[in-house]
Amino acid sequence: MLVFQDYAPSGKDEMLSLQKERFLWTVNHAYSNSPFYRRKFDQLGLKPGDIRELDDIVNLPVTTKEELRDSYPFGLMAVPERDVVRIHASSGTTGKKTVAYYTQKDIDDWANMMARCWNMAGVTPEDRVQITVGYGLWTAGAGFQLGIERLG
Repeated sequence: MLVFQDYAPSGKDEMLSLQKERFLWTVNHAYSNSPFYRRKFDQLGLKPGDIRELDDIVNLPVTTKEELRDSYPFGLMAVPERDVVRIHASSGTTGKKTVAYYTQKDIDDWANMMARCWNMAGVTPEDRVQITVGYGLWTAGAGFQLGIERLG
């Protein structure tokens, strides 16, 4: 059975430290690479350096469903379009579609995360799993499949 030891923080302090590191990276990446999020930060007079702790999440700008739709199709991207390897979109039944973009690193990280979830639930490469959820914008189906494939 896979254990994924290198992903398991040794305790609460290490987990919080890892969460903070990744949270701050995400804030900086969004500000530096997405004109949409830079504008939202700037409208609040907020800079990435103002966000220092996990609790500062309450100071971040909120993104509405309307903004997601208004930014269709490429307005929220924070990576070069050439780096996008997968796109998921809603059907657009209420108007414009809502789109999510994934890089290969996103896909690999997602597969690893879901494989860890399956592993922690006791699933092994000896088991068989049927994925019965949808593969639309709520992308759990794709994540479940990626994880089980990664698990083996």
